[in-house]
Amino acid sequence: MTDDLLARHRAVLPSWMPLYYAEPIELVSGSGRRVTDAQGRSYLDFFGGVLTNMIGYDIPEIREAVERQLATGIAHTSTLYLIRQQVELAEKIAQRSGIPDARVFFTNSGTEANEAALLVATNHRRSHQILALRNSYHGRSYAAMGVTGNRNWSASGLNPLQVAWLHSGDRVRGLLARLSADEQVDAAVEDLREVLATQTAGDVAALIAEPIQGVGGFVHPPDGLFAGWKKVLDEHGILFIADEVQTGWGRTGEHFWGYQAHGVTPDLLTFAKGIGNGFALAGVVGRAEVLESVSAISFSTFGGNPISTAAGNAVLDYLIEHDLQANAARVGAILADGLRSAVGGLDCVAEVRGKGLMLGVEFVRPGGGEPDPTLTNRVFEAAREGGLLAGKGGLYGNVLRMGPPLTLTEEEAREGLAILVGAIRSCAGVAA
Repeated sequence: MTDDLLARHRAVLPSWMPLYYAEPIELVSGSGRRVTDAQGRSYLDFFGGVLTNMIGYDIPEIREAVERQLATGIAHTSTLYLIRQQVELAEKIAQRSGIPDARVFFTNSGTEANEAALLVATNHRRSHQILALRNSYHGRSYAAMGVTGNRNWSASGLNPLQVAWLHSGDRVRGLLARLSADEQVDAAVEDLREVLATQTAGDVAALIAEPIQGVGGFVHPPDGLFAGWKKVLDEHGILFIADEVQTGWGRTGEHFWGYQAHGVTPDLLTFAKGIGNGFALAGVVGRAEVLESVSAISFSTFGGNPISTAAGNAVLDYLIEHDLQANAARVGAILADGLRSAVGGLDCVAEVRGKGLMLGVEFVRPGGGEPDPTLTNRVFEAAREGGLLAGKGGLYGNVLRMGPPLTLTEEEAREGLAILVGAIRSCAGVAA
């Protein structure tokens, strides 16, 4: 690599920070949905900095909004002072959240947002008992990691919370996978009642769930499951936290928030990633009654700073003005339908799943459902060789993940689809 950057990285950064690809790449420039590495190689980006570069690269409206704020000389004041950009963005998010009488607290990352949601939920309910989903991921801090149901991402077995685990909605493996969608919902609701009766003291604070599990490999339950759960939660006064860090802002195509597919409204909603389009910006939205459940002074020094919220306002305005939710539905269908048609019938493909521009392909060994992370990695590397960047995930590391910018064009979708199909068929030993 240029200037032996890989050796320098390994000399000063911890080994538990992963690097993609057998030969890691440094991305040095980007435009639209394409990035260029230090060797001058161009790639179509189907992962967007882990679903974060939601609008793409080098977008004039976002760059100009940030430059205008920088030109004032104020990059930071702390939230001890009024911040116009922060207030304006909070107003927009509160209105779009679907939560009545909403309040917004800004943080720097999805981890911090989930940590804040857990803080207010446990305060509000005066309980440290939490319901969480198997195969979930909610962040790398102490409490957020405690409600993460994926051992690959649980860096510590210590936990400040008492957690009871529900089924994830996985339709490839697990106890509920063999059921129809309606049967799975009924079984999951019955399981929730049993978990409450047997694994908790009754006064549970909240259920936290991703509408589509991100790190978990884009696993998602049948639509309506959250509604079934919410009915039981309401009987006990238990709060519902929707982790929308990856599913928010119209990425699923059919709705602005992932929770809306279930016909419910959460008590708390966390967001991050795409709203900053690369700038550190995240937060939690909640009913005032719940979000005000903080009994001492608390604030985030950098959360909602003038630079990040200037970017956030520009991102949200661009998203709405260009109806990127509709684009995600339209372009995502090209990818999903194309993948199912071209490779969905292969013995090595267990499932093509997801919604909008949040799609995954799960690979297994032919003749059974055993996960095949080796094949997944070969496809992952082959796609890069073909000029396409994607992601990996899943409990067993056997899911290829795609979360392109929501500005992806139909032509780019077809280009990426051709590269993906070619990589999958080649690595699976199938003739083109």
